[in-house]
Amino acid sequence: MNLSAESLDLPAFPKTPDSITQAFVLGAGLGTRLKRLTATRPKPLVPLAGRPLIASAFDHLIGAGIRSIAVNTHHCSEAYAGAFPERTYRGVPLTFRHEPVLLETGGGIKNVEDLLGGGPFIVYNGDVLSTLPLEPAIDHHFAAGNEVTLILRSQGEALHIALEETGRTGSGFTAGRVADIRERLGRAPGTHLFTGLYLVNPAFLKRLTPGKASVIPTFLEMIEEGNRLNGLGAIIIDEGEWWDLGTREQLLAAQRRLREASPGECWVHPTASVAADARITGASFIGAGSEVGRGARLHDTILWEGTKIAPDSVLENCIVTENQNVGGVHFDADL
Repeated sequence: MNLSAESLDLPAFPKTPDSITQAFVLGAGLGTRLKRLTATRPKPLVPLAGRPLIASAFDHLIGAGIRSIAVNTHHCSEAYAGAFPERTYRGVPLTFRHEPVLLETGGGIKNVEDLLGGGPFIVYNGDVLSTLPLEPAIDHHFAAGNEVTLILRSQGEALHIALEETGRTGSGFTAGRVADIRERLGRAPGTHLFTGLYLVNPAFLKRLTPGKASVIPTFLEMIEEGNRLNGLGAIIIDEGEWWDLGTREQLLAAQRRLREASPGECWVHPTASVAADARITGASFIGAGSEVGRGARLHDTILWEGTKIAPDSVLENCIVTENQNVGGVHFDADL
């Protein structure tokens, strides 16, 4: 699986009444579960296979026809300017909206209403890594006339969405109406995993008020309304890959999966230096400008940019953050 950036030559994707060309990517999370890894950068800028997580989200959206992207920021917001100094990615404009006070999902969406131009949009969690096909979800969203369409998967650790299946979509995927979320309404236990991706019609913005607020209470209100006018719908898409990368264990697991899917790719950055007798094994990635000393052994270890590993060091299942000098023996550590 190749998740690297593609050519700057983008397909035209002309805007039609049944197309979506804009997205809102959630980039303001604190990343508290990643602890040291988010001390100097927001979670969506944590690198995986040498690229910030959010770049994969951008690639995914651009491949589905998105041509403008808004991103909310909060923790270490200045890091986004360093990562995307031109405010563009593959020719697609990026607009960053800072939240001095974290507004959560509902408040974050309302806060970028003026950037969305009155059209439909996709909401995308910035710490999700996925290759699931978005086009069937877009087609179903318009065909069903939904106000909001959640993208679900039928398996996973967090089955929080209770779904009443209503049949197959035109693309052959299963669709339905959302009956409950985390059993908040006491109607049904969860049956499906919510991917953090959903499609939204602009009418939904009228339900939101400025300020700090989760989007979940608004979804629950829509369910209690009886989902009239096809308010809160969903589509199950089990095709493609999907990872929630909220913990270091999930990051390392995704790194291993990517390595398995692309065994022929070089995972040492061209500007890195690795001693001839050093051993780099498993899903290890050596970041830009890093140096690995003689006799060092690295297994399933990620080095961010500018790190230096002393000779004869041993690192396994480790993540070394930028510009660190590390020596000795380390297992399952963030350094």
